[in-house]
Amino acid sequence: MKLWTDIENDVLAGSKCLAESDEFAVYALPNDTYALVLRHHGMPWQGITLSGDGIFRVAELLTSTSRALYRDVASRLSPENKR
Repeated sequence: MKLWTDIENDVLAGSKCLAESDEFAVYALPNDTYALVLRHHGMPWQGITLSGDGIFRVAELLTSTSRALYRDVASRLSPENKR
């Protein structure tokens, strides 16, 4: 894993963008490596590189976190807790 604090656009120019949302994108890099990049308009791009295995591990962690967040929010919005 490598932390990039200032990514020049030309570094990713030849890389395929696999997925993107508003400010985030995932790029395929050589040697089974992927970059998760924060492409904020008002600051230099930042990101981390992960191996293919690292992508699966991080996805599992984010899934678990999403479930915990959903349960927390859903419990606060429950009609029983609004009384």
